[in-house]
Amino acid sequence: MAPPRSFPTLSAADSVAFVGGVAVPTWAKGIIIRRKAATALAERLDTDARAVRRMQRLRAKYGEGPLLLRNPVRPQAILLRVEDVRRVLDGAPEPFTPASSEKRAALSHFEPHNSLITRGPERGPRRAFHDAALESGCPVHSMADRWVPIVEAETDAILAGAGSLGELDWRVFFEGWMRIVRRIVLGAEAADDRELTDRIARLRGRANWAFAAPKNRALRAAFHDRLGAHLARAEPDSLAARVARMPGAAAAEPTQQMAQWFFAFDPAGMATFRALALLLAHPQALARACAEAASDAPRADLPFLRAALVEALRLYPTTPMVLRQTTRETEWAEGTLPAGTGILIFAPFFHRDDQRLPNAHRFAPEDRLGEDPAQAPPFLPFSAGPAACPARHLVPMLASMVLARILRSGRRIVLRDPQRLDGGKPLPGTLDPFTLRFALPAGG
Repeated sequence: MAPPRSFPTLSAADSVAFVGGVAVPTWAKGIIIRRKAATALAERLDTDARAVRRMQRLRAKYGEGPLLLRNPVRPQAILLRVEDVRRVLDGAPEPFTPASSEKRAALSHFEPHNSLITRGPERGPRRAFHDAALESGCPVHSMADRWVPIVEAETDAILAGAGSLGELDWRVFFEGWMRIVRRIVLGAEAADDRELTDRIARLRGRANWAFAAPKNRALRAAFHDRLGAHLARAEPDSLAARVARMPGAAAAEPTQQMAQWFFAFDPAGMATFRALALLLAHPQALARACAEAASDAPRADLPFLRAALVEALRLYPTTPMVLRQTTRETEWAEGTLPAGTGILIFAPFFHRDDQRLPNAHRFAPEDRLGEDPAQAPPFLPFSAGPAACPARHLVPMLASMVLARILRSGRRIVLRDPQRLDGGKPLPGTLDPFTLRFALPAGG
């Protein structure tokens, strides 16, 4: 069914330019798991900044209403207006389902029964599982005090490993970050189980290809069996223990839901690493962060450091393309979109639109203070609406605890290549976390 002619439709040339200048560079970096070489190239070419400028040119040429991409497969709408973003995100799961065809194809490689790609009555209890376990509406999780010593001990180990090398790089940081994740989600016995997270990383690599790659069902089953064995221990002070006490949790297929947590905590580590770099590049923000880290405030309630993490996600969103799909016809000022229309929200455009935002390319964590990170469109660090990320408070809380421990350690830490992030200049559109390095001078 062809969409109404009244909808602004990109010309063939502009459709090709959008695909080549926005969609392909985003896909090339990896939607489900980042590709290191492509991410490095994206920073060198500043592809995200180029994509934002492409979107601005489309708005200037076609106006602010949803734009239809020439797509032989199905209707595809691109949103350019904040009000339309709010409408679509608030309208989940009906009539704008998060379980888009692309997302179902990708995530079914490792979590085919996850709430994100569930349609129909089963979605409710699966989503409720996440909200209950992660306490999605609570800025400070009720188990936070039990996690503080875990986070601090593992962060100290990160710094010790970096100190022996003379620098903190992505490999050292990420290995320690995932130990924190495994301990908090599954308990101390899972801390060294790199095989668990390696398996889901391999599955996510296949998921990057969505429809184009066959599913490795044996590897998927092995991952869920291994995760289920950890979950069955219900180790104290872990989310697994919390799940064991939740009425009806088994019906939600817990390993299918918890697979998403391991997926999401990977980019959360990238955001934390970037936030550290951004703080070090901005002395005024760093001084405020250090003061908060050194204060007598509760160690799990660090508003400015949380805001720094959310601001890092604004500048460098880890979910650059937010996808929805219509479940029925929807009416717009421009006309009617048929059921099955794909809807694309390109987050960097809304986060970095310097034609509308005065601080588009500036690190301004003070602007994020007091915000619910899922209730502040046009900024979409954790999406928004009923399908917003249920870890929207948990991730900033854990990240702020890690950042505070680093800043409170007494170790001097500086960016190896400070020219990449000059706090006095507009920040680059892309920042590759894999090549960030921090020096820890001897005696510092």
